Amino acid sequence: MDFKQIEAFVNVVRYKSFSKAADATFFTQPTISTHIRNLEKELGVKLLDRKSRIVEMTPQGSKFYKYAVEMINARAQAFDALNDTSENIGGILEIQTSSIPSVTFLPDLLSGFRVTHPGIQYYVSVSDTQTVIDNITERIGEIGFIGDKISSPSIECTKVAVDKSVLIAPVNYDIPSTIKLSDAIQYPFIWRETGSATRRAFEQAALRAGFEKEEFEVAALVDDMDTIIRSVEAGLGVAIISEKIASSLGSRVKAADIEGFNEDRVFYMISLKSASFSPAAEAFNEYVKSQMNNK
Repeated sequence: MDFKQIEAFVNVVRYKSFSKAADATFFTQPTISTHIRNLEKELGVKLLDRKSRIVEMTPQGSKFYKYAVEMINARAQAFDALNDTSENIGGILEIQTSSIPSVTFLPDLLSGFRVTHPGIQYYVSVSDTQTVIDNITERIGEIGFIGDKISSPSIECTKVAVDKSVLIAPVNYDIPSTIKLSDAIQYPFIWRETGSATRRAFEQAALRAGFEKEEFEVAALVDDMDTIIRSVEAGLGVAIISEKIASSLGSRVKAADIEGFNEDRVFYMISLKSASFSPAAEAFNEYVKSQMNNK
């Protein structure tokens, strides 16, 4: 077993594709396939399921993946320590994020960090909060950003940003700048996916106000922020999104505060306490914390 084989396996898992892993690592696809085939032969187990369009790990692959990441990170840290290359960190930094951080504060953090570390390449996966937590726990990604504080002895949680949620509506809707929750539920809603922290927070606020989830008319369930915004623009219904995102839309939609749902949303950076960081992830973790301390 050599590190090229392990890196090939980890990158195919990251990108869920042999061809994308080859592009990202400057290897040919046959080389990636050969590395993984030889690794599976040496381990005596099948690591990847190649039958579907998207490559997925087998149960044995999932068990091996966390150790594969640890081996790669430990190797990178050893080279970093011996060569004192802390100012010239390179490699791929894999980040898991929920949708609101991905379009609000995260791009600025990535851009700022790359000024001092131009050798870094980012792989950013956008999903809902629960999926981010699950992926970080399974070591698919080293650092995550979510809109929900979690209490877990295995997860480090650092506050990084504050925002609030607002209702957006098509421009032809007669929506005031502040709307009562009882009035808001008269409109069809475009809901986020079940694992969304934004949706969960709004549903909890509605329950506290005496409204049940069944009272909301659901026009659509959408897991992509851009699709949600465009659906509101097209007149499909209303949606709950970040105030920062809403303010960037200008006259494309109407935005309104919701009475009884105006508390600040806090966003967090998360990582697995028991996992060793790659040099890139360790430096980025420190950079994000330093940015928060300077505010």
